[in-house]
Amino acid sequence: VQLVESGGGLVQPGGSLRLSCAASGFDFKNYAMSWVRRPPGKGLEWVSAISWNGERVYYANSVKGRLTISRDNAKNTLYLQMNSLTSEDTAVYYCGKAGILWAFQQPPRYTDYDYWGQGTQVTVSS
Repeated sequence: VQLVESGGGLVQPGGSLRLSCAASGFDFKNYAMSWVRRPPGKGLEWVSAISWNGERVYYANSVKGRLTISRDNAKNTLYLQMNSLTSEDTAVYYCGKAGILWAFQQPPRYTDYDYWGQGTQVTVSS
């Protein structure tokens, strides 16, 4: 299993970014996926999750209305569209793969996920 995040960078407050997570080594279309983040000096926090078919999604309260998770099962890729970014969104963002076929828990749990990518840095600063 390989998960490779991309799309991070430096953006001004109020700006937008789109993160991507390219997946390989497993049957992507059959597994829920998630985004979590680690702000500087803080612990991991869940951002969003999406079911295997994209019909169910979960968002942390802190990102609702600003971040949108999506997936393209034909391209084996997970996305996170990030709008109206603030300094509070500065973090390393990781994508993760659920461990059980077709399972989707709300809220998601770390024990439900078995692989994580290396992360991509998002810095929101003027």
